[in-house]
Amino acid sequence: MEISDIRHILNEHPGVSGNESFAHDLIVAELEKLAPTELHQHVGGYGVVAYWKSPNSSAKTMAFRADIDALPSGHRCGHDGHTAILLRFARMVAEEQLDNNVVLIFQPEEETGKGAKKIVRSGLLQRYGVDYVYGLHNIPGYPKGAVLLNKGTFAAASCGVLYRLIGRQTHASTPEKGLNPGKAIARIIEKMDRLNNYSASSLRLSTLICCRIGEEAYGTSAGSGEVMFTLRTSSNDMMTELFSAADSIVLEESGKAGLELEKQVKEPFRATENTPSVVEQLNTIFATKNNVVMLDKCFRWSEDFAEYLKEFPGAFFGLGSGEDQPELHHPKYDFPDDIIELGAECFYNILRN
Repeated sequence: MEISDIRHILNEHPGVSGNESFAHDLIVAELEKLAPTELHQHVGGYGVVAYWKSPNSSAKTMAFRADIDALPSGHRCGHDGHTAILLRFARMVAEEQLDNNVVLIFQPEEETGKGAKKIVRSGLLQRYGVDYVYGLHNIPGYPKGAVLLNKGTFAAASCGVLYRLIGRQTHASTPEKGLNPGKAIARIIEKMDRLNNYSASSLRLSTLICCRIGEEAYGTSAGSGEVMFTLRTSSNDMMTELFSAADSIVLEESGKAGLELEKQVKEPFRATENTPSVVEQLNTIFATKNNVVMLDKCFRWSEDFAEYLKEFPGAFFGLGSGEDQPELHHPKYDFPDDIIELGAECFYNILRN
């Protein structure tokens, strides 16, 4: 079967995070034809890990990852294309006399930030002694096949946070007898907006996501409310600082109003901080074969590949998918088949060099 046909089949059978059973079974069926040294199914849910061992006693172990989940609206982020790239690369690996050991990771649940952690916790990468880990993401707005590198952070850290402020409900005619959180939440929203810094080198964003106060009951003064933000920074250290600043604002305002406070953290993503020396190696490898774009700022979206980089040296890079391509998550987005081979060749050139 042509690799583009596999991509189309995946596109027609999207599985959201935690429900990638169709992709899992298709990937396993394709990999079984290639006879890897070891093949692991249902890793961290619907993940698949394949291992090819080199006869070279001094071989390094190089891991390559693709994400396999879809959005509720379908494959509007290109994970079907990433899976096709890694399956095409698997065919190349199976035909090679390998100088290095190869681990291929087909990872579920990237969109929710859970999948990479599950793969790492499986212990397989540690068992195989992974020396380096690599991943890519298609990037609209750049020429097809262009390789996008960043020696620092490729994709931002982000984290959702829900603050619940609990006061005391009372009759709307006697609001002074209750504790309505409305004014405290208004002040929190205003102060959180002041935390924003759009500088490329020190990105810091606090984005209001949702606010709920009381209920539609016109005889009742609200006694509780929730306010939600997404925090976003260009480094992991800055995320720690931003979270501290946000918590301080909410603690101060809830305390002044005499409100109880509860907090929930939602969908945390670490910053995808590349290993600089590995990026320099990739620049050397790609310079003679690809149009290389060296980025001076991170992308604001997040990517759970960061969990691998926390444990192993490596790099995450971009693959241009077309200057006129709709943006990621756009309803009209569709992964271009003609960059599948280009992506597989990028992985192949890393392996060979």
